[in-house]
Amino acid sequence: MTRPFRFGVTMMTPSAGDEWRKKCRRAEELGYDVILVPDHLGKPAPFPALVAAAEATERPRVGTFVLNAGFWNAALLAREVATTDALTGGRLELGLGTGYVQAEFDAAGLPWPTPGERVSHLARTVEELDRLLTSPEHQPEPRQRPRPPLLVGGDGDRVLKVTAEHADIAAFTGTRAVPGDPGGKLAVLTADAVGERVAAYRRFAAGRSAPAELNLLIQVVEETPDRRATIRPSLGLLPHLTEDEALDAPIFLLGTVRQMAEQLRAQRERYGFSYLTVLEPSLEAFGPVIEELRGE
Repeated sequence: MTRPFRFGVTMMTPSAGDEWRKKCRRAEELGYDVILVPDHLGKPAPFPALVAAAEATERPRVGTFVLNAGFWNAALLAREVATTDALTGGRLELGLGTGYVQAEFDAAGLPWPTPGERVSHLARTVEELDRLLTSPEHQPEPRQRPRPPLLVGGDGDRVLKVTAEHADIAAFTGTRAVPGDPGGKLAVLTADAVGERVAAYRRFAAGRSAPAELNLLIQVVEETPDRRATIRPSLGLLPHLTEDEALDAPIFLLGTVRQMAEQLRAQRERYGFSYLTVLEPSLEAFGPVIEELRGE
C-alpha cells in the first residue's frame, strides 16, 4: 500500500522566542506536517524548542530529528518525552540515533564510544523507553498511548535491525559517516546504495505485523531550470560521484517544482519514502513542492 506524503522541516538555527514562534508558524503556513529539532551542540535544545513550537502552531506535530542517544540516560529521557508529549497535547514524535560527531562528545566531556558501543546503547535506550513509557505506573504519563511514535535514524545493519524491531518510522539519511573524521563528515550515497540499505531494512522487518513509515532526509532543495548547471559547482565536494550519480542521489532535490515533485513520486515508488524531511535553509524552497504534492 502506498502511503500518502508527509513533510517535515528540521529547525537548526537558535532563535529568540518571538523569532522562533514566527518560523514555526511559517512552517505551518507552508504546509509542513512536522516541525523537528536536531540534537547537536550549538543548535536549539530539543524539548523546550518543541514545546514552544507546539504552542505557536495548531496543526503540525513536533519531533526530535534525531536525539543523540549517547547524550541521554533512558530514565531521564523518558521523563522528558512524557512531559513534552503531555505539554504538546500528544503531538510529539520521538526520533533517536546513535550520534556520530566525535567533536560533540569531546565538547560535552563524554567518552567517545566505538560504533558498536553506540549502537548497543541506542538499542538499550529504545528497549528501556518502550518499557517505561508503556507502563501504566510511569510518571509523568505521556499523552499518547502506548507511547509517542518512535523514529530511528541510521543506515547500518545493526541500527536497521533495531529500527525493524521497534520503530514506527524508519529514517534514512542517504549518507554515510566518513570513518575517523571527528567532525562528523558525511559521504553521499548513490541511488543504488540507498536502495540496498532500504532492501536490507525490509529483510530485517519481514516479520513485522505492520509496516513502518519510511523517511528520507533531503539535504538540498533548489528550484532551477538547469539541474546539471546547478550540481556542477558541488561536484568537487563529491569526488566519488559522477555528475549523473550526483543528480540521481535521493538527498539532492533540484529542478523545477514539477521536476522535484516527479522525483519524489518516483522515489516513493522505488524506495517507499513517503515522509520527507528538509533542513531549515530549504524551508521556503520546499513549500511549492509541498503544494504540488499535497493530498497524494
